[in-house]
Amino acid sequence: MTRVNLRNLDEAELVAFFADLGEPRFRADQVFRWLFGRGVRSFAPMTDLGRALRERLAAVATLDGLEISAVERAEDGTTKLALDAPDGARIESVLIPDEFSDRLTLCLSTQVGCRMGCAFCRTAELGLRRNLRAGEIVDQYLRAREVAGADRRISNLVLMGMGEPLANLRQVIRALRILLDDRGPNLGSRRITVSTSGLAPALPLLGAAVPVRLAVSLNATTDAVRDRLMPVNRRYPLATLLQACRDFPLARRDRITFEYVLLAGVNDSLEDAERLVALLRGLPSKVNLIAFNEFPGCRFRRPAEDRVLAFQERLIGRQLSTFVRASRGQEISAACGLLAGRQTEPAP
Repeated sequence: MTRVNLRNLDEAELVAFFADLGEPRFRADQVFRWLFGRGVRSFAPMTDLGRALRERLAAVATLDGLEISAVERAEDGTTKLALDAPDGARIESVLIPDEFSDRLTLCLSTQVGCRMGCAFCRTAELGLRRNLRAGEIVDQYLRAREVAGADRRISNLVLMGMGEPLANLRQVIRALRILLDDRGPNLGSRRITVSTSGLAPALPLLGAAVPVRLAVSLNATTDAVRDRLMPVNRRYPLATLLQACRDFPLARRDRITFEYVLLAGVNDSLEDAERLVALLRGLPSKVNLIAFNEFPGCRFRRPAEDRVLAFQERLIGRQLSTFVRASRGQEISAACGLLAGRQTEPAP
């Protein structure tokens, strides 16, 4: 008999699982708290279940999760975790320290690889191997919490790692509900940001399902340039994407973050800056500028610092909140666009 992995069940499925065993509903609540609140990795610590039930569970179910295979630390404190799934798939997550406190931001992956094909992203070279299950997305947080230790708190999550979150929407929503649950990690909705390359039809589904913040990887101000950089634009061009952003439900005083990777001679002119201001006019928004992180074999180049600052100054001068995001952990390939974990399973 194939054992059921309880990490991959949502609450309703846990309830059904215990009902099939003839156990009361509250057993599902107990196991949920042990798995996602305390982060246990075996049935043994679940002492409120009783020994006989724990032995029975061990016979019919598993708690298989991600195993940490490597931890790399950069000089700036950024830590990259390589996490292996039971099928051999490798996922990368990144812990990013706050410069002014002991808090951490965790960058989570939602897929093994990515099929979006963005021309400036190293993860795209992998193609899509498979979607992550909700339990695997949450397990990245639980394993990273262990690495961080009791003295450092993961205060923010950004779903900006490997993969396109909205291309794995069902599992991402399930994972977000676990992460927000007060019996589990109990993270605040304003502490979680979901990033998308522009799957416009999925935006209202995400907004209706879970109250989280939204980031959009924009990276161009014309459809002609964005078509070349991001194939998703050929299906959902700028006008379609930005209308979906305007319709996205935002909490009071919240804004959509637009990520803009600056590529030398491609999208970093002052004319691009002016077009960006026009595109975002009337949208509650802020812009994060990211100077391109070069990697072997890439055809793009990082713009000079003065060009990045000129771009920022032009946006700020047009009353658009704009920040230059520092690239963290470049020497360990942990910076934006560089995640590309070694895969050990055969490509599908």
